[in-house]
Amino acid sequence: MTIQNSETTGADRPVQKTDDEWRAQLTAEQYQILRKAGTERAFTGQYWNHHDDGAYTCAGCGAELFHSDSKFDSHCGWPSFFEAADDSKVERRVDSSHGMRRTEVLCRACGGHLGHVFEDGPLPTGERYCINSASLNFRKGE
Repeated sequence: MTIQNSETTGADRPVQKTDDEWRAQLTAEQYQILRKAGTERAFTGQYWNHHDDGAYTCAGCGAELFHSDSKFDSHCGWPSFFEAADDSKVERRVDSSHGMRRTEVLCRACGGHLGHVFEDGPLPTGERYCINSASLNFRKGE
């Protein structure tokens, strides 16, 4: 896995909002996760055990991030995907918080924190995107 620390800044993102605008749009939990890099408790989010066909989008800006055909049960308590819908829609950066070194995943369009990606997923990618349900919305397939 290659960590691509993006040079994307708030001013370079297609979706830009003030902190007050984010607070008005998002629930308290979504705000804490998407804007403050929080994490929901395992096995509590609405999508960890969700099996409908469709697309998972950013709860902050609506960007399509993951498809249900890449979702799998990793038994970790968060929605897990083995690949993003389009690599250009997500951004990876090093996260050294909490005494660990992990790879954080953000929405490239709005900079919202989604979760982390690990190298212990299934084939074909070997990756496990471990994503907070609160950072996602779901659009049922047609």
